Amino acid sequence: MTESTHGEHQSTSAGGAPRPADVVAGGSACLGIEFGSTRIKASLVAPDGTTLAEGSHAWENELVDRMWTYPLEAVWSGIAACVADLHADVERRHGVTLTEVAALGVSAMMHGYLAFDADGELLVPFRTWRNTTTGPAAAELSELFGFNIPLRWSVAHYYQAILDDEPHVPRVAFLTTLAGYVHWRLTGRRVLGVGDASGMFPIDPATRGYDAGMLAAFDELVAARRPGTHLVDLLPEVLVAGQEAGRLTEEGAALLDPSGRLRPGAPLCPPEGDAGTGMVATNAVAPRTGNVSVGTSVFAMVVLERPLARVHHELDVVTTPSGDPVAMVHCNNGASELGAWAEVFGRFAAALGHPAEPDAVFGALLREALEGEPDGGGILAYNYLAGEPITGLPEGRPAVVRTPGSRLTLANLMRAQVYGVFGTLSLGMRVLAAEGVRIDVLAGHGGIFRTAGVAQRMLAAATGAPVSVARTASEGGPWGMAVLATYLVHGQGEDLGTYLARRVFAGAEVDVVEPDPADLAGYARFLERYEAGLEIERAAVASVGER
Repeated sequence: MTESTHGEHQSTSAGGAPRPADVVAGGSACLGIEFGSTRIKASLVAPDGTTLAEGSHAWENELVDRMWTYPLEAVWSGIAACVADLHADVERRHGVTLTEVAALGVSAMMHGYLAFDADGELLVPFRTWRNTTTGPAAAELSELFGFNIPLRWSVAHYYQAILDDEPHVPRVAFLTTLAGYVHWRLTGRRVLGVGDASGMFPIDPATRGYDAGMLAAFDELVAARRPGTHLVDLLPEVLVAGQEAGRLTEEGAALLDPSGRLRPGAPLCPPEGDAGTGMVATNAVAPRTGNVSVGTSVFAMVVLERPLARVHHELDVVTTPSGDPVAMVHCNNGASELGAWAEVFGRFAAALGHPAEPDAVFGALLREALEGEPDGGGILAYNYLAGEPITGLPEGRPAVVRTPGSRLTLANLMRAQVYGVFGTLSLGMRVLAAEGVRIDVLAGHGGIFRTAGVAQRMLAAATGAPVSVARTASEGGPWGMAVLATYLVHGQGEDLGTYLARRVFAGAEVDVVEPDPADLAGYARFLERYEAGLEIERAAVASVGER
């Protein structure tokens, strides 16, 4: 494998390009910030996408009144801490101070519900994508539109609030996503990138804006309960990649960087969702390409050659940051349960007097999974910390289940845990395959891919497709957002796919793993047991409640 330079500081660039320190000091770098489920991350890149510096800040969602949420105060304390960490990295690597950037952009976890009144006050706590309380609304809207509306989409949250006669509904003046909210506060503009907007309300691929017929149908549906409502007036304006989405105001700069080092005035690209930044970070924006993002959730994005023949509750239809249709298989539960097991074993090592860094523990356990039997030795692992719409689970109950005849070894346990990360994803991808959707290669990204060859090989078995992993795989989101910011400045009218191929990924080689026949057969046996065992999860939800 030839290693990409992305993510590595180079003292000089090919062709006598300016030194990285001069790029930073001269204001030519671009900044991407992403609000992930567990970390807020920043990536500062050169015009060619080379990473110059990074910053991060840990945060966690909270379960309040049975709703997953983040307080907005944590948004602003978190972004300030993340940017402070970025400043420290800039000074450590380059010995200069970051005072201006050529462009910047904000991305965040998609979907959810942020509702504001006419004065800009939040009406109810932020309801994240993880909440599964919108079943009646999602089902009715899907039937009305002839288009799958998942539980986590913003329009499902809003319509459910109408159905439930929530007292805040008459005061709603603006709806947005987390990325849209942060962008609004930084620039004063209520806009959204088309990829993120496609998780609020369906997009018309011809206009690359909200579907006008579905908007009219929604307004008619709610006319009796909410007379005079025009949903389009409540939604952010839709922009596509390459369009300027406002400039950093003095107030926005103070929120972003309370130290005052970062000056206002820089242009912002349209705010995007983490799915869109993942597509950019893996160069998967062309038809028959796709990527799988693994974090707190796990989802696959496959760019479509043609419309789907039928509506499937397992498949969302969203868009690339340029507005091209994408089939999305979104699973609420990803690698969090695997991470919890790593913490258990890390504590065990410390108790024996051999403490290790979390990444070392995680890597050791993943490598051990390669030694497991191809089907996990008969062990089943469910990673359901939250409800899972694809499999019809309203709540989550993580579980490890085995028969007396199964082989309980560390290798089998860890292989079953990794398989469990991809189990629900496989069920959704099976629907996509039945639609005749072809995939040339899937690009994997997320921290789980930092341990070379493990999750990549098992994802290939779970999807039946070749899986590529590049140097940018572990920190794709903020880097992808930063690349979208460079596209705003340097795109010069090129389509996004051509720009990525020519300016960002030219010459970059990645590691590609083909599905192994033994893994394919073993995973198929695991998945058969996994699907049959979902009754165990349903029984656990019914009988084992939260204390």
